[in-house]
Amino acid sequence: MSHLASSAFLLLLAWLTVPPESWLGAATQPYDFLIKGGQVIDGSGNPAFRADVAVRGDRIAAVGRGLQGTAVRIIDAAGQVVTPGFIDLQGSPFGVLVDGRAESKVRQGVTTEVFGESGSAGPVLGPAVAPMQDYLDPTGIQVDWSTLDGYFRRIQRQGTALNIASYVGVGQLRLSVMGNVDRPPTDQEMKRMESLLAQAMEEGALGLSSGLPYPPNSYASRRETILLARVAARYGGIYATHMRSEGSRILEALDEAISVGEEAGLPVHIAHLKVTGRNMWGRMGIVIEHISRARSRGVELTAYQYPYLAGMGPLQKCIPPRFQQGTATDLANLLGQDRVREQIRQAIENGEPGWESNVVALTGGFEGIVLASVRKPENKIYEGRTLHQVASLTKKDPVDALLDLLVSEEGKYTPALFFHMSEEDVRLAMKQPWVAVGSDGIAVSPSLRSLGQAHPRFYGTYPRILGHYVREKGVLSLADAVRKMTSLPAQIVGLPDRGLLKPGMAADLVIFDPESVNDRATFEQPDHFPDGISFVVVNGRLVVADGEQTEALPGKVLYGPGRHPSIAEELRAR
Repeated sequence: MSHLASSAFLLLLAWLTVPPESWLGAATQPYDFLIKGGQVIDGSGNPAFRADVAVRGDRIAAVGRGLQGTAVRIIDAAGQVVTPGFIDLQGSPFGVLVDGRAESKVRQGVTTEVFGESGSAGPVLGPAVAPMQDYLDPTGIQVDWSTLDGYFRRIQRQGTALNIASYVGVGQLRLSVMGNVDRPPTDQEMKRMESLLAQAMEEGALGLSSGLPYPPNSYASRRETILLARVAARYGGIYATHMRSEGSRILEALDEAISVGEEAGLPVHIAHLKVTGRNMWGRMGIVIEHISRARSRGVELTAYQYPYLAGMGPLQKCIPPRFQQGTATDLANLLGQDRVREQIRQAIENGEPGWESNVVALTGGFEGIVLASVRKPENKIYEGRTLHQVASLTKKDPVDALLDLLVSEEGKYTPALFFHMSEEDVRLAMKQPWVAVGSDGIAVSPSLRSLGQAHPRFYGTYPRILGHYVREKGVLSLADAVRKMTSLPAQIVGLPDRGLLKPGMAADLVIFDPESVNDRATFEQPDHFPDGISFVVVNGRLVVADGEQTEALPGKVLYGPGRHPSIAEELRAR
């Protein structure tokens, strides 16, 4: 068959596969599809208006009433809302690596995922290789990249249903250069970290991030973070941080974050804004006032939150960071020593200076900590149980039960849920105009459990806002909720062609029923897709159609503003 005949055959085949109701103008096809009769909420915060939306290629071609023209497919959006795609300000680089369909994100309307809070996908060098490989071992994924660009290329080769973007983690830089050690970097190590960060910024990173409660991030000083942030600032990047404290010293932690922004000269973004600890409940108003004062004097300071009362993180958070140096094997060996166990017991019960994330105290005891997932078959009976219940089942003191479990799991990453927030504080933060929405969740699916038990936020963050907090509780208007999911996060991380529904912007879109959209994921049964999300479009292609996910993988890597070679060479030459 000639090339010309082959092309004609493919065109005929494409025409025949179009649904009959969409044959309108199939010969010319000026639009790929036309969304008719929906209520458009454009992401700006403005009220809804009735309009049609036309898509051509990967761009929004037109928005207006009674659009005329032909299309390959026409979507009837009567009674539904059409919005820009949702931008998740905190995801994980590993969910999309394991399964590019990213079902739990895409089915709730997420079209772009940002990740790299404390441990990023690159650089992965020296001492950083083993812990990343250990984390991915249950998935069968081999770490075959060493740079952020190498990770991006890996994702592009295998495909993804949504767009991705990434920060570079302070902890990832430390781990690659120094290992998991609690000491300041030498001058040579500091220069090496600066050079690696510059390289990653030129590879397309959005900025620098830190997860300061987590080793090795927690070993980084304010001064060290400022020096790194200055590199990110030279590339137009931002500084995103999980602050050092979200409890009794949260104002000090805020001041640390603010000082990094002011001294390095770049915007600051607070990851999952919250007030943790029962003794701190009701203090969100004080935190908001503190942030508002900084904003009033010109600090570009924003935040995001997820709409749940429990966070998720490693069970290792139950012990002070000073015991977490070295490898997972080092930790398991250390926890087997009676002297160390007694020191940890005293720290958990009485606290210790500099340890602001004592989650046992923050949750009000071992009853507020739920084991999410384990690796060892003999420990599976403890999944979904509180540490208090684990202690009862094993007839042990709760501290011994905790430490024995970590030893049994060989010191490896063991996720847990921490119930330490109040509903009133969550709602107050949600109302602030500078607070966006994010999930802090991994893209998974009910059939994919290799990354462990899910938090309901993995599946339900955005529908929960739209259903529970907008429709049922009236905490936000629908237009403002959409703004917090679209244009605000695009503004925060610097994605100029996303977040607004207008001609020329990227064709990332969500169509949902405002009367039925809701989350179905619970802490007891998290693996449930939401209701009410009808269509999701990524770069002009349907990834969800009539409520079901397609096989399309149209996602792209979205790069930061510094993607060009210059400063890295200068830093390497110093």
